[in-house]
Amino acid sequence: MTARNLLIPFRRDRKRDLATGVEEALLACKVRQVLLTEGSTPRSSGELPWRTNFGAGLGLARHRPNDAVLVELTRVQVRDALRRWLPAVAVVEVEVTALASTLSVRVRVQEGGTVAAVTTEL
Repeated sequence: MTARNLLIPFRRDRKRDLATGVEEALLACKVRQVLLTEGSTPRSSGELPWRTNFGAGLGLARHRPNDAVLVELTRVQVRDALRRWLPAVAVVEVEVTALASTLSVRVRVQEGGTVAAVTTEL
């Protein structure tokens, strides 16, 4: 039986209810939640008051020179955050690309037989 759960961030479906998803959509939502939540860093006390460490801390990448060092630092932060907060999910690939003033993060993950790709820009 396939697990169905709420998609995060919460949004409405066409029936005026909270949207739910399975497999790839649910896995992608889990990954986005970790990556886009600001965890505790030297500059932040964390976004979630009940779990301040949760998240990837990618806010540290803002206002930094967009160079090879930032790309590698971001790649390692993404990999480590996913391993810590989604231990059942295998990180297949983390690709970080720096273009002009944008840092693009593309992650491929696998959980059981489900594979998902998530892309976000910082």
